[in-house]
Amino acid sequence: MQYRQLGNSSLQVSELSFGTWLTVSGGIARDQAIRCIHAALDHGITLFDTANQYGAGKAERILGEGLRAFPRDRYLIATKLFFPVGDEPDRGLSAAQIEKQLHRSLERLGTDYIDLYQCHRFDSETPLEETMEALHRAVKSGKVRAIGTSEWTAGQIEFAAQIAKANNLTPFTSNQPQYSILWRKPEAQVFEECARNGIGNLAFSPLAHGVLTGKYAPGQPPPPGSRAASEEMNAFMETAGRHYRSDYVLAAVEQLKPIAADLRLTMPQLALAWVLRRPEVSSAIIGASRPEQIADNVRAIGVTLPQRALDLIDEAVSSVAVHA
Repeated sequence: MQYRQLGNSSLQVSELSFGTWLTVSGGIARDQAIRCIHAALDHGITLFDTANQYGAGKAERILGEGLRAFPRDRYLIATKLFFPVGDEPDRGLSAAQIEKQLHRSLERLGTDYIDLYQCHRFDSETPLEETMEALHRAVKSGKVRAIGTSEWTAGQIEFAAQIAKANNLTPFTSNQPQYSILWRKPEAQVFEECARNGIGNLAFSPLAHGVLTGKYAPGQPPPPGSRAASEEMNAFMETAGRHYRSDYVLAAVEQLKPIAADLRLTMPQLALAWVLRRPEVSSAIIGASRPEQIADNVRAIGVTLPQRALDLIDEAVSSVAVHA
């Protein structure tokens, strides 16, 4: 494993981090989830990403259980707030909501502090000054070490940076955008804005919801045991009107297979190395339902893709990759 600085913060993060979005939150059994958490630690992964919303708190509880036997300084916990949790109606980034949800996340995780507390989405109904002041108090209390955003626009990130600077508040040090060979929106503005403000990016869905593993074939049903075949995990296979499992996307992904083979890489390794080629990316968040998937993913670390391969990748997905 290799490690990168997370923006201007004091946090060093593993180039791959372990996410709990669909698997740990209910897609796989508790014992299997904990085996995957332990496998991630064994392979040098130190950053574990979750959210209060995932499984209505289930993901935080299982992650806390899985990490509890290990020294607290061996890993970093990142969680988020914004969406309603379970049947609760309240949501957003108000000061009251931040205080309440932070307390509940700490309790579920079984820890005294969270290394990275992230705003899961932008809250247009709460003054950003109120949100930034509440997050600053959380940092000063010692319950949070650093703060971040998820899926914020470049303009929203810039506005938050201005508020933090003008009021001497804790600035954001991370942003979590969706980013993959098939989803390139952050390249247009977000990466530049983050670099300008000392913010590192934690790329989620670097395998495009599993499509870039190459396991799905055009015109064929999803293989048994895959994410797309699971009722618990297939709800997010469509993004911005482009179904990742449509035949025209899968046909383009098929063209990536000989590129990976020529480099002696698996498809997941090719996709992860592509994401990690960007200096703006501090870590790529992977999910896993089996420990062996983690072992395969980790072999992407240290891989440098030659320019010829990058050109061939661009050519293969030119008609299906989303840029803006």
